[in-house]
Amino acid sequence: MLDDILGQTSAKRALTIAVAGRHNILFTGPPGTGKTLLAKASASLLPPPSLDEQIAITKLHSLNTLCTQIITERPYRAPHHSASLAALLGGGPNLIPGEISLAHLGILHLDELLEFPRDRIEALRQPLESHSITLSRLGRHISYPADFMLIATTNPCPCGYYGSDANTCTCTPSALYNYRRKLSGPLLDRIDIAAELRCEQNTLPQSHPDGIPEQSMAEKLIKGAQAQQFKRYHDPTKFNGRLSSSEVIGFCQLSAPARHLLDEASKRYQLSARSFFKIIKLAQTIADLTATQEIAPEHIAEAIHYRPHFTP
Repeated sequence: MLDDILGQTSAKRALTIAVAGRHNILFTGPPGTGKTLLAKASASLLPPPSLDEQIAITKLHSLNTLCTQIITERPYRAPHHSASLAALLGGGPNLIPGEISLAHLGILHLDELLEFPRDRIEALRQPLESHSITLSRLGRHISYPADFMLIATTNPCPCGYYGSDANTCTCTPSALYNYRRKLSGPLLDRIDIAAELRCEQNTLPQSHPDGIPEQSMAEKLIKGAQAQQFKRYHDPTKFNGRLSSSEVIGFCQLSAPARHLLDEASKRYQLSARSFFKIIKLAQTIADLTATQEIAPEHIAEAIHYRPHFTP
């Protein structure tokens, strides 16, 4: 629950946007700032699965475990960084699904992302792009769905305090480089939101100015944003974070000032085509949170603010 997390207002805003549009998100910050708690709180913000989704989730899980009844909640999978490649992707003699597929229609939470071996991290690239994964063994091939929302958390450096105002980082430049280089550009390009958490002075839990708890306010905003998406796409399973480039062009309407701002940002930051469309999709979700039909400059500006730039 968001109400259990003290402070970190901007990170909670980022999580609300991510859940509303099914965007992948990376939380970075020193130990103890609430990264893992935020990731766990995401499960309480997702709407319950439809009957068709419950059946799809149950079918997948029945291949991996013994299911005695239908699963009525969205999966929340949080494999440890010591998990094997087969545990993440799936495999074995019977080609059973792994954590990536078991997170289908739910959340895959990778805590301490950069503690995972690089081959595990790079294995995410295909499912994040195609929302499915294909396993092969002895001439057999099988594809499993893997349409999950990725929530990753990481420290900014091995000791955890790079850029911290409260503690001094003790990492050497080479240690920092080797740590951060595990997260490649192509994979980072598939993350929609990068939210940085800072050490904050402990405060009492905050409520909305109208007296509404943060959890209730976030749920209300997400429900409204998803209603806007259903109205636009006429498909309860279609979200802004899952739009193709052609769908972005067809559905997302930018005002002239917003388009100008995006063009200027594209030149300044030399955005790839994927990053360019990702900003539009993210801006569309931000607009949907306020039931705004046209993407405005402030929506583009906030989306650019969340642009991942976690580099060695």
